[in-house]
Amino acid sequence: MATVKQAFGELVVFLPIGAVTLQREISTHCRSLPTYKRIACSIGQIGLVEPVAVYPRGPNDYLLLDGHVRLDVLKQNGATQVPAILSTDDEAYTYNKRVNCVPPITEHYMILKALSNGVDEKLLAAALNVDISTLQKKQKMLDGICPEAIEILRDTDTTSTAFAVLKKMKAVRQVAAAEHMRASGIYTARFATALLEVTRPELRLDAPRYRKTKGASPAAQAVLEEESDLLVRDLKAMQESYGTDVLTLSVSSGYIRRLLSNAAVEQFLEKHHPDILGELRTFVLDSKPARSIALAI
Repeated sequence: MATVKQAFGELVVFLPIGAVTLQREISTHCRSLPTYKRIACSIGQIGLVEPVAVYPRGPNDYLLLDGHVRLDVLKQNGATQVPAILSTDDEAYTYNKRVNCVPPITEHYMILKALSNGVDEKLLAAALNVDISTLQKKQKMLDGICPEAIEILRDTDTTSTAFAVLKKMKAVRQVAAAEHMRASGIYTARFATALLEVTRPELRLDAPRYRKTKGASPAAQAVLEEESDLLVRDLKAMQESYGTDVLTLSVSSGYIRRLLSNAAVEQFLEKHHPDILGELRTFVLDSKPARSIALAI
């Protein structure tokens, strides 16, 4: 059995920054982005947590594979050396290519964990490039949210303002709203507010006031909520069967395409069953996009 080749060296080495060759330049616009500022604040407060990844191309010549922003921050701070791990090849497709931004719920738990471990609140706020009030809001983001809704939205980018809207609903409605958001792929406060507006009064905690001139009546809201529930159920059913349906369609269209490529079969159908032949040709043409989707999956 072949052994897996180790991709990186086990030791962290310190390299002269001038010996590291960049694959892209960090623009002024990039330095103004929140992500860059957060990394810069983190490095300024607690230092570099993750070494950059480089490939040694020759004596005093290292190609930077991962960590362009971190290296740029160190340069801006006047550093002359950078901690690095050495790669065994020059492939820039590193593990960080599969790392997504931290979802808000994960960030919430990380903040609570850091504070419970004794990290100073001011230091943590500075490392995250937020003020104390924002940090405190992140700590309380899930207060009043039921565990089932949290689990549904755990790995999504649901905003803190959206959670604030969900808190105005009772637990059973929070779960339904979270399923709506998950099924539609929309996690904004605006969408959460729209779901709140069509929530029945008995499922709300904020005692909504219905106006004659604005908004829908209770009866209209009940109809809208029922329709939205049906829509979510339909979306879930589609999600569960979509992969199988596309695969079946792809295989079927491929078989019919090969069948019609046989001249004898096509001539027979054209002579005896022209209507069926027309339908088969239409089916093959209409199924081409689905086939390309299936192959992409």
